[in-house]
Amino acid sequence: MASQSNHMDIIEMDAASNRGIDDIKDLIEHTKYKPSSARYKIFIIDEVHMLTNQAFNALLKTLEEPPSFVKFILATTDPLKLPATILSRTQHFRFKKIPQNLVLQHLEHILTLEGVGFEKEALDILARSGAGSLRDSLTLADQAIVYSKNFVDMQTVTKMLGIIEPSHLNRLLQDILQKDTDKIIDFIHMASDYEAEMILDEFTLYLKELLLSRSDMITAMTIERFFRVIADSKSLLSLGSDGEFVLSLALFKMMEALEIKDIDTMIRGLENELKGIEVSQIVLEKSIPKPPIETLIEAPVKEEIVEVVKVAQIDPYIKTFATLLEKLYDRDYDLGECFKRNITFKHFESHKLTWESTAKDEDKKSLRTHWGLINMFVKDCFGYETKIINISQKIIEEVPKEVEPIPQQPIQSNIQVNIEPSLQDQDSEMKSSCIAPSAGDTEAAQEKDPSTLLDEPMIREAIALLDPKKVRIKRNS
Repeated sequence: MASQSNHMDIIEMDAASNRGIDDIKDLIEHTKYKPSSARYKIFIIDEVHMLTNQAFNALLKTLEEPPSFVKFILATTDPLKLPATILSRTQHFRFKKIPQNLVLQHLEHILTLEGVGFEKEALDILARSGAGSLRDSLTLADQAIVYSKNFVDMQTVTKMLGIIEPSHLNRLLQDILQKDTDKIIDFIHMASDYEAEMILDEFTLYLKELLLSRSDMITAMTIERFFRVIADSKSLLSLGSDGEFVLSLALFKMMEALEIKDIDTMIRGLENELKGIEVSQIVLEKSIPKPPIETLIEAPVKEEIVEVVKVAQIDPYIKTFATLLEKLYDRDYDLGECFKRNITFKHFESHKLTWESTAKDEDKKSLRTHWGLINMFVKDCFGYETKIINISQKIIEEVPKEVEPIPQQPIQSNIQVNIEPSLQDQDSEMKSSCIAPSAGDTEAAQEKDPSTLLDEPMIREAIALLDPKKVRIKRNS
C-alpha cells in the first residue's frame, strides 16, 4: 500500500504550497491519533525550507517531544535555509548522486524493454548529462527518443544537447600535440556554433578519460598543464569575456605548455652536462701529449696575434661571447674577472659552444661553484639548446733563473760632520769611521780637504734633508 501512495498512516505535505502556521497546526492535530494499521504514523514534509518562521516555531515543540508512534521526514534541497533549532533536533541523511554506470544500466534496461534502438556511446552522454539524477537522465532519454525517431545515436544526442562530438576532441588533441596551427584555427571556426564553456567542459572530461585509461598519447604532467589552462579560461568566461577569443587563447596556450620542461628534466640535463665536462677533461689530459717547451718558446708571437685577429673577424659569435662576459661582470665582478682570466673562446657551431679553460685551484673551484649561473647566461646568449664543451689546458710556468746577488763593498769614510739642528742650542758631534791601518795610499785612506768637504754629494743631501742651522767641521785629533 505504501508503494501505491494510498497508505492511511503516511501523510505527505508540500511545504512550498502549504507553508503557513495554520497548515502546521492542522498537521500537529493529526499527530494526536494513533496509526490505524501500521506501526508508526509517518509525516513527510517536502521542501521544508519553504516554511515560514512562525510555522517552524509552531513545529518545534512537536519535533522536540513527538509521540512514540509518530515519525517526521523532512525533505529539502537547501538545508542551510533551515533554522538552527530544527537542525539540532533532527538526524541528517544526505543523498549522494547516482553513479553514472548505474544510470547507464538503467537506461539500457528501459530502452530494451521499450524496443528502442540505441548506441551505447549516446546513452553514456545522456547519463553523464543527467549529473547523477536518474529523473533528469530519463527526461533526456525521452527527448532523444522523440528527436531521433526511435533510434538513439551519437549524432542525434550531440545535436539535441548542443555538445561537440568526441571524435572532434580526439582530432583537436592530436593537432595540439603536433602543433598544427592551421588545423586548430579551422577547429575554432567550426566550433563557433557551440558554446566555449561547453567545449572546455567536454575537453576536460576527455582528458580525464585519457588519464584514467593510462593512454600513451599524453603524459599526466601535460594533462595537468592543460587543466590549468582550462581553469583560467573558465574564470575569464565567468567575467563575460568573448567565448571564441577565450577558446582560441586556451588552445594556443596549450601548445605553448608543451614547450615547458619540468624541473626534474632540467636538473637531469644539468647533471649530464656537468658529467660531460668532467669526462672531457680526463680524455683530453690523456690523449693530448704535452707540447715541448722549446716549441712554445720558438713559436713566433707575431703569427699568433695575426691568427687571433683573423678569427675575430671571421667568427661572428665572438661578440656574443663578449656579451656573455659583460653579463657575468654585471652579476658578479669577481666571477667575471675569473672567467676572463681562465676561459678562451674557440668556436660555436651546431648548438655547441667550445672554449678552453686554464683554471686551477681557487679559480677552478669558483667556476664550479657558479656553474649554474654561467650555464644560464650561456643559454640566454647562445640559445636554450646550447651545450658547453670545455677543453682543459694546463699552464706551463717558466721557472726564473736565480740571479746571484752582487756583494756590495762597504764604503768607509774618515770625515766627521757635526750638524747643529735649528731646534737645539747645543752642538752635536758625529764621529767618523776610523781609517784602517792597512789602507795604504787608497783614496778612502786619504783625509779630505775641509774646504771642499761641503761640496760632497752625501753632505749636500744630508744638509738638504735635515736643514740644520749651523754646520761645523771638526778634525780628528
